[in-house]
Amino acid sequence: MIRSMTGFGKSIGSFGGNRISVEIRSLNSKFLELNLRIPASYREKDMDLRNEITKLAERGKVDLTITIEPGPDTNAGIFNHELIGAYLKELRSISKVNKAPVTDELAAVLRLPNVLNTERNGSSEQEWKSIMKLFSAAAKEFNDFRSREGKSLQKDFELRIKNIRGFLKQIEKSEPMRNEGIRSRMQKNLAEISENTSIDRNRFEQEVIYYMEKIDITEEKVRLKTHLDYFDEVLSSKESVGKKLGFILQEIGREINTIGSKANDASIQRYVVEMKDELEKMKEQSANIV
Repeated sequence: MIRSMTGFGKSIGSFGGNRISVEIRSLNSKFLELNLRIPASYREKDMDLRNEITKLAERGKVDLTITIEPGPDTNAGIFNHELIGAYLKELRSISKVNKAPVTDELAAVLRLPNVLNTERNGSSEQEWKSIMKLFSAAAKEFNDFRSREGKSLQKDFELRIKNIRGFLKQIEKSEPMRNEGIRSRMQKNLAEISENTSIDRNRFEQEVIYYMEKIDITEEKVRLKTHLDYFDEVLSSKESVGKKLGFILQEIGREINTIGSKANDASIQRYVVEMKDELEKMKEQSANIV
């Protein structure tokens, strides 16, 4: 079952009167890109968390945010009074030097970094265990989200592969008429030329055979069917298949393009255009698969 690279999971709990929140979210990326925002008191756990995220996500741009906020019963002050005072002093100094009055000093300062005491001075092993439980819960929600998105993507892929197979069958139905039309045009042109020009019939037949072989699309049809079958097989794999599906789509596109260049028929070209449209939609979706 394929999984989407887009995911979201969040878990909220408490420990020692503090409110703890763990949030994991991810977007598309060719590789694994990690961005961790965690309390300063747990910076030494950075590598452990990165290892856990690597096992969890595999690919994608992943953001992990852990916040610990003092509860109403904690003794810690909500505001960093010392830093707020420093900010106000600096702001007034800048205002005086530049002769630019500040209308609401306090409101401006409260929007500056670190004015809230959301960080603590220390860490504890018991609190960390609580954080990791929340991390596990958020990770499960994150994986469930990716799996649900993956199911939707898989259904979409299966539909588009089915559509391409349908267009290929229409091309096969159109081939006899195309070939007959080409032969008729050649015979008509030959008759017109033969009225005034002497033609080597044997050489002409050889050229016709060469031309018909040149525009024959049998090999391309066989290879395209093989690639479509392989795509279905990989789509059902339990492994990470995003990159592999992308490579198969490139091969599918190559065969469709070759059929189009050899078509020499308006009706077949229309089916080729429809197949290309389905293929482009699948390429866009494949960029969102782990």
